[in-house]
Amino acid sequence: GSVAVANAQEAGKGRLGRHWETPKGSALAFSLLLRPQIQPENASMLTLVAALAVSRAIDEYAGIKTQIKWPNDAVVDGKKICGILTEMSTEEDSIRYVVVGIGINVNTESFPPEISDTATSLKLSLGHELKREPLIGAVLKSFEQYYSRFMEYGDMTGLMDEYNEMLANRKRQVRVLDPHGSYEGMALGIDKEGCLLVKREDDSVSAVISGEVSVRGIYGY
Repeated sequence: GSVAVANAQEAGKGRLGRHWETPKGSALAFSLLLRPQIQPENASMLTLVAALAVSRAIDEYAGIKTQIKWPNDAVVDGKKICGILTEMSTEEDSIRYVVVGIGINVNTESFPPEISDTATSLKLSLGHELKREPLIGAVLKSFEQYYSRFMEYGDMTGLMDEYNEMLANRKRQVRVLDPHGSYEGMALGIDKEGCLLVKREDDSVSAVISGEVSVRGIYGY
């Protein structure tokens, strides 16, 4: 339950080792230390729990409509406003700890050229600055509630419907970049394990566990 907050971040990282920066005083960069009593293979679902908590908190605090791009990006108007990365340390078949790192673009005014077309901030969306302290309080309160519901089942059973309501991918054509061969299909939502269910052209349904998923209308696809 410990929380570490940084006012600036120069060497942050995202999924697939992507670089992430937090200019001084502009955004929220914080990590949650958790010790859940669940199977290690279920820990990746905490990323989805965090995405749901962040999106709900932003909606309530800023009064804007946030969606989730599976599995863990919060997006506003088709642009990324939050990144989440979950890392874990295990011992044999148990979890020692899980760290959920969250970065929210609050008052960021500009982005590097390579992401300027795909990233945004609350300030850019609303046209005015917001205080960061109430937002992180809202995120932590929201996360505590969703985390408790997650721990009741050890999976997304109690959160699946609410997550799917906020899922930007749902009922959209997606392209799955699978190492064994890319394919396209209709995203149906997530299952209780947090997998993205994709209905393929032959009407079969694939459960996407990991890998990059491109979505029509978001991030330029």
